Amino acid sequence: MSTKKHVTIRDVARAAGVSAQTVSRVINHHPDVSDETRRRVQQIMETLGYSPNYIARSLIQGKTHTIGVVGYGLGYYGPSRALTGVEKQANELGYSILLSLVRQAELNSGRQLLANLLMRKVDGIVWAVPEIGSHREELLQDLEQIDVPVVFMNMNPRPGFHVAAVDNFNGGKLATLHLLSRGCRKIGIITGPEVWWESQQREAGWKTACLESGKVNEEHLQRLKVVGDWEPASGEAGFTALIKNNPDLDGVFVCNDQMALGALKAARHLGIRIPEDVAIVGFDDIPEAAFFDPPLTTMRQPLTELGAQAVKMLHHRLCKEDHFTPSYETIWLQPELIVRESSQKR
Repeated sequence: MSTKKHVTIRDVARAAGVSAQTVSRVINHHPDVSDETRRRVQQIMETLGYSPNYIARSLIQGKTHTIGVVGYGLGYYGPSRALTGVEKQANELGYSILLSLVRQAELNSGRQLLANLLMRKVDGIVWAVPEIGSHREELLQDLEQIDVPVVFMNMNPRPGFHVAAVDNFNGGKLATLHLLSRGCRKIGIITGPEVWWESQQREAGWKTACLESGKVNEEHLQRLKVVGDWEPASGEAGFTALIKNNPDLDGVFVCNDQMALGALKAARHLGIRIPEDVAIVGFDDIPEAAFFDPPLTTMRQPLTELGAQAVKMLHHRLCKEDHFTPSYETIWLQPELIVRESSQKR
């Protein structure tokens, strides 16, 4: 009876003409390997039928090759798409993910989840919970005490922390500038919940663009704002309230596409033509936005890329021999204006 020879990392190194350490770097997706060498080693591994022994590797290296991911709000488009990017990039880099969900982000409910992840010996953590209210301050103090690297998504950058975030301020400003360029002079806003950092940033961008245009002052802006909750019903109610308080309104920046859908419904009910009477811009570019009536102009968030960048940042820290050296950074991803019929004023 023949026995299939077990292929080792040294066999791969010998066939590829490189050191065993180089093969190990390729297996661990280490950045310090040339593309040509990486492709050659991967081809030899496939030809020889080499399969890394992850259990043995974990015991030797003291690593589990598992990333802990703390998420929230999978019913919302943004958080769910960002987590898709986390999972895809982690898989490409050879990590498993251990997902834990925070049920109420406004409360400090992440402390127990953090303890559970550390008990399972994760190599690092991606904190994908939106920054809501002041719940994160105590958590940040806890995270300063742990001995694994952490990367945050969509958090107000702070000294000493790694953050990957969408530039919501610039997105809100660009949306408003687009409405101004279409001839709008009185632009209202339907915000998300005021305790969400992302909502605050989009509102700040709208406010800055409006004030810099010179068409309104600070006092007028108060009448041009209503607060929503990310759901279509709040967009419907918000648009109705804006029109009631501002009969001459000619533009609205809605801080997510679901609320914009509600705003479009309210406009039809009120007999207001979109975009002839009022132009509308949303935020997110959900897949259905192009099929709204009329198709929705919106700010497209690079959400999948956001999740991928968070994992890449964490991987970079894990690959460095001393990944606790303070080399903090923030990666800003820019939203993109997608112009459709809802803002094409004539």
